[in-house]
Amino acid sequence: MASIKRFVWFHLQEHYSLYVFVSVLLLMGVIFGAVIVNSLTLGQKQDLLNYLSRFFGEVSNGSFANSKDMFSQSYSHYIKYIMLMWILGLSVIGLPVILIMLFIKGVVIGFTVGFLVNQMGWHGFLLAFVSVLPQNIILVPGIIIAAAASILFSIKMIRQQFFKKSSDPFFPKFFKYSALILAVGLFLGLASLFEAYLSPHLMEGVMSLAKK
Repeated sequence: MASIKRFVWFHLQEHYSLYVFVSVLLLMGVIFGAVIVNSLTLGQKQDLLNYLSRFFGEVSNGSFANSKDMFSQSYSHYIKYIMLMWILGLSVIGLPVILIMLFIKGVVIGFTVGFLVNQMGWHGFLLAFVSVLPQNIILVPGIIIAAAASILFSIKMIRQQFFKKSSDPFFPKFFKYSALILAVGLFLGLASLFEAYLSPHLMEGVMSLAKK
């Protein structure tokens, strides 16, 4: 455990600026997503609100999907997302796509929270708190780590292919990179557990409160 802690500490110190950049990019996406809400037309907002109202009506009646199925769908989505980052990290042209994926993820989070708060006020804030926050406490750090690792490996590939500045053997770096992505993928299972088994019941409680 001590060696792992030292490795993590030195890794964060060495790549501190990259993690700051990735975190800021994600935050910019969140802010942009929240701003987009204000640019929607009244008809677009109403259509989305009607869809959400039907969904929340099902939640309040306890007719949401089976938790096991929700976990499978959620975890499958996260694994595909992380695997796509892993593949992009292996290519010299994957770097900009990774950055775009990260920004779009922030936009989705920001838009979801912003729309709920904009349309439902205090109850929307509570819904966002119980439906978005729990899994994203785990999901966001995992995505940041995976994105940073993919960006680092992509940069190494670019240097090796075009600048020939790296003489280190490829496979040890590849295995370390793949092991880190695998660890993040396993870690994201916790986010899916929250999303499938905890969030629906918290949402049901908030919807019951909103009816009172």
